[in-house]
Amino acid sequence: MPTTWRCGRFLFDFSNRKRPIVMGILNATPDSFSDGGKFRTPKDAIAQAERMIADGVDLIDIGGESTRPGAEPVELQEELDRVLPVIEALKDCGVPLSIDTYKSETMRQALRAGVDCVNDIWALRQHGSIDAVLEDKDCGIVLMHMQRDPLTMQFNPDYQDVIVDVKQFLKTQVELLIAKGIGRDRIAIDPGFGFGKTLEHNLQMLANFAQFSSLGAPVLAGISRKSMLGKITGKDTNERVAASVAAAVMAADRGAKIVRVHDVVETVDALKLWEAVNT
Repeated sequence: MPTTWRCGRFLFDFSNRKRPIVMGILNATPDSFSDGGKFRTPKDAIAQAERMIADGVDLIDIGGESTRPGAEPVELQEELDRVLPVIEALKDCGVPLSIDTYKSETMRQALRAGVDCVNDIWALRQHGSIDAVLEDKDCGIVLMHMQRDPLTMQFNPDYQDVIVDVKQFLKTQVELLIAKGIGRDRIAIDPGFGFGKTLEHNLQMLANFAQFSSLGAPVLAGISRKSMLGKITGKDTNERVAASVAAAVMAADRGAKIVRVHDVVETVDALKLWEAVNT
């Protein structure tokens, strides 16, 4: 397991920190599953980012296209119009920025505008994506596992063994990037909770989350407010804060180095306590 993760202008040193990086979700979209429409204007998105920074966020993940189950794709220019003004306004905010996209041109323009990381649900499998991150020598990369695509991923997901299958996919993608000349210290992985998985698959992945660390890259847990929590608790999306924080702590216990969350201050406080107990 590398002790550092290179994230553009920033370097996270895991030898000097116990608790995971808190990646705050900033959806500049009208239709994201949890907060779609709340931060669709640059002014609202920037104000939300400033709140997250005050709450102790370590990394802000900016997205201009919803990837919830059944989501329709967004045209390139529309995505750029949503995210670039936010990136321009926040590029000197003091914390690293991530772009949540699978489009290579969005990656390029976001990196030029000042983002430090590319977070891709397609794990750089779309045309031109690897070339886009090769053009930037330092950007962090998050590779996520997804079965099929957002439109069809929840139609009867099926695995021989979800842990083995997801690990093999991520291992293959990591090795491909390294073979292309991308430094291992730039790569993080995400098993993709809710992306082509049943509730049982998601619970198996959380219970066995520690196994993903064997791939030698920081592992991201993205469980915040997802439907698996609603199925267990019976709560609507915006009532899943407690379950989301619990899931983040459980992932930290099992080796997560990054947690991607909507509820920054609650997660930061919980992880501070977790860190104090585990120091």
